[in-house]
Amino acid sequence: MRRIRIIEHVSLDGVIQAPGAPDEDGDYAHGGWAVPHFDPAVGEAIDAAQGKDFDLLLGRRTYDIFAAYWPKAEKSPMADRLNAATKYVATHRPDSLGWGPVADLGQDVIEGVRRIKGRDGPDLIVWGSSTLTPLLLEQGLADELVLLVFPVLLGKGKRFFSGEAAPRELALVSSKAAASGVIINTYGPSGPLRTGSFADAGE
Repeated sequence: MRRIRIIEHVSLDGVIQAPGAPDEDGDYAHGGWAVPHFDPAVGEAIDAAQGKDFDLLLGRRTYDIFAAYWPKAEKSPMADRLNAATKYVATHRPDSLGWGPVADLGQDVIEGVRRIKGRDGPDLIVWGSSTLTPLLLEQGLADELVLLVFPVLLGKGKRFFSGEAAPRELALVSSKAAASGVIINTYGPSGPLRTGSFADAGE
């Protein structure tokens, strides 16, 4: 069975929209907000999280953003790995998937993810995908969550955690601070949400 690892650039107030370029996602006013804080430690964390052999699990919007950039990008290990990876895409328009190797997840996205996850193969990496990611968390399909938390507040924008996310706990696996102020936190699943009262703590 394959592992699913979600990797996200996220602001302090939870926005994940258009971190990489001003025109990355339409007319979002703050596009490119992650770039000034990107440093070697952040790049190394991404390389380590992805690994050298992986496939991609993407929502359609993120797939289109990647497809417009990576096939034309300057040759690099990152570009080579992303272009070579099989892309599994949540989409209603499978006939228009041009950046391959690629396959759609079918009409039932969660069933499609379960099918792909159950096969032998490399880890599945999720980038962006603000609609797909909450579904993976809700269904307990994500094995690891790597949050690259940038020291910015954006106010408006697509957020990582939707209001529909099921209550749960995560275990902190590792945490590292980059010189640029980015905090790289890795989490694993830890079970249902627990509650308590500080009033009882002193008893």
